[in-house]
Amino acid sequence: MTNTLHRFGASETLQDDYIVFAMAARGVNEEGAPAKLQEFLRLALKHNPVNVGNGVKGGVYRPSQNLNPLAHWRRTDPLDFKAIVDGIDSCTSVAAVFDTLANCEAFLAELKLADLGVSVNISALAGKAHACCKKTGITRHSVGYSLGFHGDLNLLPDRHVLELSTMCGHGMVSHNFARKMMDWVKEGRRDPKQAATYMARFCTCGVFNPTRAARILEETRVGK
Repeated sequence: MTNTLHRFGASETLQDDYIVFAMAARGVNEEGAPAKLQEFLRLALKHNPVNVGNGVKGGVYRPSQNLNPLAHWRRTDPLDFKAIVDGIDSCTSVAAVFDTLANCEAFLAELKLADLGVSVNISALAGKAHACCKKTGITRHSVGYSLGFHGDLNLLPDRHVLELSTMCGHGMVSHNFARKMMDWVKEGRRDPKQAATYMARFCTCGVFNPTRAARILEETRVGK
């Protein structure tokens, strides 16, 4: 089970969203786990992930406490992937997000050869995840499905807001924040990539997909 199962959207809106997790269990296979999880991310970085994260210390997109209001117009956001790898020092979970099926498959092929001895979870459309396993010769252990939303659905925000906010399964990207970024893009105050980066900083697990977010924001800008 993973909170990334609840990413909202029709299947065609999830074709650029693939998350691969690795985790060790305390008291079971935690011995040597940090080194194994570091190797997991090193292998992932060879295949152009759009985000990576450490479940304890955060993702590659991070907020800063040392900024003033004007900094947001000129912030460059250098992404320090090495810091994420080096920061793994406990039995935690790590994740890598890909925006193409080819990159995800290439990573899984290397991961299978590495045989790290930790649990691996692929979060994507079920058919795509199964295709990844089949192509790389991995036997799927189990499958989990999200049952979607229930109750008075009229209380939910619109589709684009849900597509953005549910990319942080822990609810750190609020509906109002997603609306604000949509408005800023429509008003020309930020471009889709900048707004997607802002939202990614609040997803501390590092599983927010900025590529998908930028695409969704562009669709709202042009009224699609």
